[in-house]
Amino acid sequence: MKFDDPRVCKSFLLGCCPHDILSSTRMDLGDCPKYHDVALRADFENASKKKDYFYDIDAMEHLQSFINECDRKTELYKRRLKETQEELSEEANSKAEAIHNLGEEIGTKLAKAEAMGAEGKVEESMELMNEVEEIKKKKSLEEQEYKNSMPASSYQQQKLRVCEICSAYLGIHDNDRRLADHFGGKLHLGFITIRDKLAELKSTHADRIRQRGEEREKQRQRREEERTHESRDRSRSRSRRRSRSRSRSRRRRSRSRDRSGSRSRHSRKKSRRRSRSRSKKSRSRSRKRSRKSRSRSRRHRSRSGSRSRRRKSHKKSRSRSRSHKRSSSIENGSRKSSPSYPAIEDM
Repeated sequence: MKFDDPRVCKSFLLGCCPHDILSSTRMDLGDCPKYHDVALRADFENASKKKDYFYDIDAMEHLQSFINECDRKTELYKRRLKETQEELSEEANSKAEAIHNLGEEIGTKLAKAEAMGAEGKVEESMELMNEVEEIKKKKSLEEQEYKNSMPASSYQQQKLRVCEICSAYLGIHDNDRRLADHFGGKLHLGFITIRDKLAELKSTHADRIRQRGEEREKQRQRREEERTHESRDRSRSRSRRRSRSRSRSRRRRSRSRDRSGSRSRHSRKKSRRRSRSRSKKSRSRSRKRSRKSRSRSRRHRSRSGSRSRRRKSHKKSRSRSRSHKRSSSIENGSRKSSPSYPAIEDM
């Protein structure tokens, strides 16, 4: 989350959120519905040096709504006091009002004197204490006149008053310590801080609204100019893209034409090569076939010659065997037909 997030409390960034100022008091408002973070406040302080975020307008509206609610409660408390307390004469009311104002002044200066004493400013705190003593004398005289101007029965009643700053009840007979505790307390001082901050923001509210309007108008004009520039850039980029796409398409067409021409030439060359290779293959095949046929014929011839030779040799062998048989048979026959004569020697 960043400090410019709408969930971040703008009054907290300026250090005037009532939820922080009135914490741990009688009018503790609890946690703020918006986000508080000290780191975001530091980021805002650094960023506000370079740019005006106009968060004081939002803070003023926030404080104004809170103070209006407190003033409404103050008026309601005053009505209740009028209904419950006895009505006094105009002279008594004026004296009571003067006593209340003196008591408020005493309490305020006592609180300041204590704060200065705590800070080490002893001389200033002593001067304030002297002023407080003089105011106390005036207050005692006013109380005496107020006591003499009204009956004792009504004087014994506690005359209350509503504090215009913090809506707290104050009594006319409260001592100085009680008044100092009230006017120097966290509740009263917190409301003083809030009201002073609201008055400061109110003094420049109209001018700040005018400045914010001018700044928004400038931002709107800048945005329009940026949009026009963006639209021009987009149109230019589109035209460039279109021209590029057209040139690319033309290049692709020319390339496709060149490729188609080169493809046709290449295909023609390929077809020629294929036809040549086919013719060569056919020639080689025919040669191989002729060779095979020749070899087959030669084999057939050799086989037929060997067969004829075998047949001739077989015939010759047969004829030889037949002639041999015939000759042997003739010899045997001649031996049988010729008589056997004895030898001459025996004779």
